[in-house]
Amino acid sequence: MGKKGKKEKKGRGAEKTAAKMEKKVSKRSRKEEEDLEALIAHFQTLDAKKTQVTETPCPPPSPRLNASLSAHPEKDELILFGGEYFNGQKTFMYNELYVYSIRKDTWTKVDIPGPPPRRCAHQAVVVPQGGGQLWVFGGEFASPDGEQFYHYKDLWVLHLATKTWEQIRSTGGPSGRSGHRMMAWKRQLILFGGFHESTRDYIYYSDVYTFSLDTFLWSKLSPSGPGPTPRSGCVMAVTPQGSIAIYGGYSKQRVKKDVDKGTQHSDMFLLKPEEGGEGKWTWTRINPSGVKPTSRSGFSVAVAPNHQILVFGGVCDEEEEESLEGSFFNDLYIYDAAKSRWFSAQLKGPKSEKKKRRRGRAEDPEDATEGENGGSGAPEPLEVIKEVVSEDGTVVTIKQMLTPSGLGVQPPPNAEDSASEASSTGQEPCPRSNAMLAVKHGLLYVYGGMFEAGDRQVTLSDLYCLDLHKMEEWKTLVAMDPKSQEWLEESDSEEDSSSEEEGAEGEDGDQEEDSAEEGADLQHPEVARGEQYEEYLSRTEQHWLKLARNHMGPDAKEKKVLKVAQAMAKTCFDDAVQDIAQARP
Repeated sequence: MGKKGKKEKKGRGAEKTAAKMEKKVSKRSRKEEEDLEALIAHFQTLDAKKTQVTETPCPPPSPRLNASLSAHPEKDELILFGGEYFNGQKTFMYNELYVYSIRKDTWTKVDIPGPPPRRCAHQAVVVPQGGGQLWVFGGEFASPDGEQFYHYKDLWVLHLATKTWEQIRSTGGPSGRSGHRMMAWKRQLILFGGFHESTRDYIYYSDVYTFSLDTFLWSKLSPSGPGPTPRSGCVMAVTPQGSIAIYGGYSKQRVKKDVDKGTQHSDMFLLKPEEGGEGKWTWTRINPSGVKPTSRSGFSVAVAPNHQILVFGGVCDEEEEESLEGSFFNDLYIYDAAKSRWFSAQLKGPKSEKKKRRRGRAEDPEDATEGENGGSGAPEPLEVIKEVVSEDGTVVTIKQMLTPSGLGVQPPPNAEDSASEASSTGQEPCPRSNAMLAVKHGLLYVYGGMFEAGDRQVTLSDLYCLDLHKMEEWKTLVAMDPKSQEWLEESDSEEDSSSEEEGAEGEDGDQEEDSAEEGADLQHPEVARGEQYEEYLSRTEQHWLKLARNHMGPDAKEKKVLKVAQAMAKTCFDDAVQDIAQARP
């Protein structure tokens, strides 16, 4: 009895400590978030220029990570929203909405008036109500230099039938955060975890909230039993029994001044509703059998039609005090909730290739290790080591774990007029983290993500699919050569920096033919062709100071007003340079 009381007291103490930390983080981060609010407001004024819905056929979206990819509940479509991209010098944030037609294998950019502000690391959940709805909560906005962060706590719904965005204002919801997880459970949205980070502090969460799709009200749950420690980026999915599974994730803690230690979690819990207890839930820690994923974070999650939970890719960070190295993965693990068992997905390979291997088993013993010819049934995964030469001549070694039977080649034809007929290069997705996953009609889709090569971050825009019923091989729907991505290094020369910034803007994803017309609105005051930022700022500083003062109010400090004005000017200048570049013949 005494032990139990001591444990409960310790638990209450931990809750108080977490509450104090959250208050401390909130106070310190409020100032920098206020700085970013003006920049976000500037982007919203640009979005306000959209007054009608336009749907424009377009090439595949530009490279990005930490976006959301959702399957339309009624149509054969995938919906891509938001995300981020870093080109070595500047961070780009998106609130674009793209639709991928599975049957036609085409992309469409959909511009809808009044969209949510630009963000990444949010959560999006599709529900079938009202012809289909896409619910979006939270996420973060990063300043162009990637040094400041604003965490959203807003809730939006996209009505898919009418193509309208609506912000839902309801009190009592979660605090601002990103990296959280959210899913639909009956007629509710359930949200867990996440983190909030400023330039000086951070906090990770383990709280649970529900949002009623009937009453539009938030409620905070207080489950009994030992639950997960605070974390972000975990698995969250409904099991066939109606419980909610939580697995893995990432968190970090400060071990001494200016030194943080990251933890890649590998524990698993079930959140169960209590029978007869309205709104009462219980945490239970479980230890599934089988082969669970190796230690990693940044993995992507989707749920198969049979309620099996799919975990793809990720990165295992090896941290030292002054360095961080990561091994990226492209393997697929499956959690069978009915059997409470993990297993590694093994691809069969095309039937014709299997027959060939049986006939020629003794002809070439090296077939078992060739990435182009498929696996031979070897029991252990195969480690492939690749060397990538970056632009500065640095040779970077990338380790890639391949299952012996997961090395597919040319796929067999499928049903007519579907994306599964698309030509295949015989390759599987390269190792990556923070990719986007979705399942539709038994096909698993993987889009984008990133991996690192030395100091370079390679952001991807490729698209693959895997038939979960046949489990034969990956098919390439959109190919991308990572070496083709532009990467800009920091430069001390103002002239070099200016030209690099102009080149960077071509990655911003708005590449439609009407971008030049939109650019005329973005160039207020007008940006002259070839003009550098310093010249532009000296000519227009008073204009931006006036806008910043109007936005921040008469009581704002001059130093702060100047900082916000310069941020707004830099954003307008960059947008205008982009549109000028795109308008060139």
